[in-house]
Amino acid sequence: MPRRTKIVATLGPATDSVEVMDDLVAAGVDVVRLNLSHDTHERHRERAERIRDRAWASGRQVAVLVDLQGPKIRIGKFREGSIRLASDDRFCIDADCPLDDGDYRRAGTTYAELAKDVSRGDTLLLDDGAIELWVEDVTGNAISCKVIVGGKLSNNKGINKKGGGLSAPALTSKDMEDIRFAAGIEADYLAVSFVRSADDVRIAREVLHEAGGTGSIVAKIERAEALPGIDDIITAADVIMIARGDLGVEIGDAELPAVQKRLIRKARGMNSVAITATQMMQSMIESPIPTRAEVFDVANAVLDGTDAVMLSAETSVGKNPAKVVEAMHRICHEAETHVSARRSTHRLDSVFGRVDEAIAMATMYTANHLGVKAIAALTETGSTVKWMSRISSGIPIYALTRFVATRRKVTLYRGVYPVSFDVASTDIHEVNREVVEELLRRGTVRDGDLVIITKGDRSGVEGQTNIMKIMRVGEHALLTKD
Repeated sequence: MPRRTKIVATLGPATDSVEVMDDLVAAGVDVVRLNLSHDTHERHRERAERIRDRAWASGRQVAVLVDLQGPKIRIGKFREGSIRLASDDRFCIDADCPLDDGDYRRAGTTYAELAKDVSRGDTLLLDDGAIELWVEDVTGNAISCKVIVGGKLSNNKGINKKGGGLSAPALTSKDMEDIRFAAGIEADYLAVSFVRSADDVRIAREVLHEAGGTGSIVAKIERAEALPGIDDIITAADVIMIARGDLGVEIGDAELPAVQKRLIRKARGMNSVAITATQMMQSMIESPIPTRAEVFDVANAVLDGTDAVMLSAETSVGKNPAKVVEAMHRICHEAETHVSARRSTHRLDSVFGRVDEAIAMATMYTANHLGVKAIAALTETGSTVKWMSRISSGIPIYALTRFVATRRKVTLYRGVYPVSFDVASTDIHEVNREVVEELLRRGTVRDGDLVIITKGDRSGVEGQTNIMKIMRVGEHALLTKD
């Protein structure tokens, strides 16, 4: 049984060679991430072209996700490169301090408006929460703090406010330029960092479309203030990414597991897609094997129903990028054998608003109760297979489409596998036969197995899936009429 949960791997210096990219594809990567917080457009363009070339050479589809930097708020640099803060020390974050002139008393910040967003009694968290500061006073652009949790503090570390509330816009001028770059390389997914509201998503989509891009929008949930409006954000986006680094810093580590579970459940319930990200296999940056805690973390995300799990530094700068993907593949595949990952009560009491959605739900109900071995969906945009993938099952869903963009898009959907397929005949019986023959060639089914085919009676028209056909392999070649 093929792995249903998809793997997103970040490209970087460690993956730039053709050999490593071949290894990543062979290991089973489904989507690659280009992190625009690092490197140049030209370097990322080369990576996108190379991974697509290597995927094509291997006969697989691999999607490209471009991740915007967003308004990451950071301290400046220190004259000595780093400082060490001890508990009860005083330290000032001052927007008037030059960005390269920090010392043990103060440092600058990349966000000039930071002082307007904080007041006495607030807690600032630096370096993903490793340093904790209590705000004693705000005067002009200077934020005077008492060190609660100290440690080593080096250049350009991030700043978060506990509980959220920093007003920096989600899209910077750099992001706008990066969106146009994403459109130029035909990115399949565009991830918007530090989303606060659905408006951030809508603006990003508008800019992408104006630049000629057609990719889907991923809303990264990493701000506390995104949570109250999560329903609107999910509706506006195509995918949510649970970015556990900054989110955990803002809401607190203890709250994070329950929030992750709730976001995955909510995304699936609203027919959206969820990616679980950040430090999933962090130890494998150096180690050839994951820790037991990491194994449990990945497996629990799979059991919660996440569509994809994401690797960041583990592949971009790690020692063994392909081994990390292989390890994640094994963990996901084993977790999927658990009964809870194969059963669903999704939308049992819902009324469907579209015919193609009703066909998708009917298909999954039938497949789960009739012993169907495979589902083949002839699709234009991938909508039908996305709805199908919201239902937990162990049945592979094949998205048969002539469109490369659609094949790449569905690589992120849990349990969905893209197939290049063009309907050459107008005879519905011939089309059915060709579909089953394709499944036979893939070794997915054998004589006597039941399969379900979904399609529209008007081929090539978006949103027109209105037929569900149950067929038995072997008999398909004998049928001359429905």
